Amino acid sequence: MKPNKIYLTAIALFLSIFVIASSTAAQGNTAKAGLASSVWLAQVDSGEYGESWNSAATHFKNTVKKEAWVQTLKSYRKPLGKTISRKIVSQKLTTELPAAPDGQYVLIDYESSFENKKQTMERVTAMLEKDGSWKVAGYFFK
Repeated sequence: MKPNKIYLTAIALFLSIFVIASSTAAQGNTAKAGLASSVWLAQVDSGEYGESWNSAATHFKNTVKKEAWVQTLKSYRKPLGKTISRKIVSQKLTTELPAAPDGQYVLIDYESSFENKKQTMERVTAMLEKDGSWKVAGYFFK
């Protein structure tokens, strides 16, 4: 093999390894964020609204007062009733969100069904905390 071909082959191999490693890290982040959001959603589903605030991301807790959060969930989530099903339909990694500090985020969209609302979309935003843990930083119905 000619030196230029060896050099180009080595660069291609390095780039391939880098892309695979980056992809694996991204998949690990989405999996960890998904697990954190599932645990958090279980708290919301069981009516543990105060506990869901306690376990949320620091940015979330600095933005929303606990009493306001509990009241909001009582007003909007509780009337939906028991969760019938919830399925992840998309996950998106991002480093920027409006009105939030730059960081590592995973936007997780769920197709959900509740006792009193047969079909809706929920979005959970998970955020990587400074300690390396993933926590929920946002929850919306779409």
